[in-house]
Amino acid sequence: MRYALYFAPAADDPLNRTAAEWLGRNAFTGTEHPKAEDGGLSSDELDALTADPRRYGFHATLKAPFHLADGRSEAELLDAMKAFIAKTSAFDIPSVVVGQLGHFFALVPESLYPPLQAFAARVVETFEPFRAPLSEADIARRKPDSLPPRQRENLVTWGYPYVFDDFRFHMTLTGPVPEAQAPAMDAILNRRFADFIRRPLRIDALVLFVEPERGAPFSVHSWLPLKAAQQNG
Repeated sequence: MRYALYFAPAADDPLNRTAAEWLGRNAFTGTEHPKAEDGGLSSDELDALTADPRRYGFHATLKAPFHLADGRSEAELLDAMKAFIAKTSAFDIPSVVVGQLGHFFALVPESLYPPLQAFAARVVETFEPFRAPLSEADIARRKPDSLPPRQRENLVTWGYPYVFDDFRFHMTLTGPVPEAQAPAMDAILNRRFADFIRRPLRIDALVLFVEPERGAPFSVHSWLPLKAAQQNG
């Protein structure tokens, strides 16, 4: 089993419902949503273009998937998460938009937001003792020779290339989209997520996702609310 520390909206949040319908699977319930033709792209095309993020579930990566370190248990990880949320307040990203990271589409902050960068860095550092070192095969999957030196170092040291100064918050909505289909995809996503873009996104939880075995769909194990969200609940 692998674990991952993500941000995800609550199960009943409209953004989670919209994203689950778009991706084709709800990571909280396992419910699948069949794809339909949209914006000139067929159901089969949309199904293929969302296959990768569908497996992972709608989320933003904070601590990338990892095996537990020797001597560490799931119960200890959950205890550490509860200690973390007890002293961490919820906050808003001022505005999110549909953006592109290379050939992928995602919900991203409209501009770099330092409190978000600091929050993500704290998660990476706080939970590092629970992460087993990557295997050589895991490192190879990340194609380290294609990464700049700092990201290669991050991969070996922290298990993920995109941490600290290289972290960019993103909630993935597609796999790689061919250039010819990108304009149609951009239009579809801006329409389907219109209720959420150019508006604040509340970061109100630290969420434990699990992958029961390599290649299986990730699912939500525990959705733990941050401090302000607890106080306001």
